[in-house]
Amino acid sequence: MKKFTSIAAISVLLCVLVVFAGWAGGAKEEKKAPAPQAAPAAPVPATQAPTPGPKLTSPVTIRFATMSLGTSMYVYASTITQLVQPELPKGSSFDVQTTGGGVSAPYLIAQGKADLALGNAAPSKWAVEGIVLGRPKAEGVTALVGGMDAPYIVIIFTDKFVKKTGFSSVADIVKAKYPVRVAVKTVGGLGEVACRHVFEIAGATYNDIKSWGGSVSHVAPTEIVSMLRDDKADITIDHVPEGQAAITELTMTTTVHFFGLTPAEQDKMAQLGWDKIVMPKGTWKGQDKDLLTMSTGICLLASASMPEEVAYLITKKICENKKTLVDAHAAISVFDPKTAWMPAKIGAPLHPGAARYYREMGYMK
Repeated sequence: MKKFTSIAAISVLLCVLVVFAGWAGGAKEEKKAPAPQAAPAAPVPATQAPTPGPKLTSPVTIRFATMSLGTSMYVYASTITQLVQPELPKGSSFDVQTTGGGVSAPYLIAQGKADLALGNAAPSKWAVEGIVLGRPKAEGVTALVGGMDAPYIVIIFTDKFVKKTGFSSVADIVKAKYPVRVAVKTVGGLGEVACRHVFEIAGATYNDIKSWGGSVSHVAPTEIVSMLRDDKADITIDHVPEGQAAITELTMTTTVHFFGLTPAEQDKMAQLGWDKIVMPKGTWKGQDKDLLTMSTGICLLASASMPEEVAYLITKKICENKKTLVDAHAAISVFDPKTAWMPAKIGAPLHPGAARYYREMGYMK
């Protein structure tokens, strides 16, 4: 009986210990219980990839106007064609035509003579705003890409002319009413406008030069080189990017001198719509110092009637293949796709197809 009582007491004691241990364990677990969690944050939406551009399915015909062989614009146009043409539907035509560029570019498009053309920002703006004397307002002109290069107005005298006259500026020629022989690009290109404006701010016109017994020959870039080299011309004035083929050839085959503008002359040129710029020494062989000059960059213009998907494709191929363009012409190294849409660089209203590309890339709002 005593034995049974002892066993029962031990059993009761064990039960008490088990209950106590369970309570203690529960208390311990309660102390370790994690604090209440905050409500989960709303998921951050993933960055959306740019939507695919409008699909181009039907063959298209594009007439691409540019300057003549030997110009930087011709190189640009040829390279752009190589980038775009393989992406067009079978049966499409992408035809480069040397019908003009620069100043004439917006008018070629407005007159329906070209679908695409390489122009310059300042004269394109003058044309679409209708402020070019004697020319109608260029209607139906838009832009795809701007700021493709940063050309310079170059004023070049032959070595023989400098030694003979001692002149170092166009102002010297005008002051002396010297019968200078000028070789310049054909009318319609910005090089010719540059030449005319430089003489105008110095106080002379082409007719004045002829009245002094001089001459003004409007010829192709390759012929300008030949005339200066063969002593058939004394000077040339042009608007070209660094490395332009004709001027580079000229500096490699004959001795010439580069001259700049004075600050006062720059101010006068700025009033005509040009941008002030410094041409660093060494830009050309024989140019041994920095020169003050003027500039306006190249832009790609398009007809407002160009389908959006075509404009989008051309803009995309240019902006995403800068290396190919630079390999073709080093002057395009200044091109920045992120700013290629800016009004100051394009001169004309942005085409909706181009605007769509820049928005998708986040370059513009």
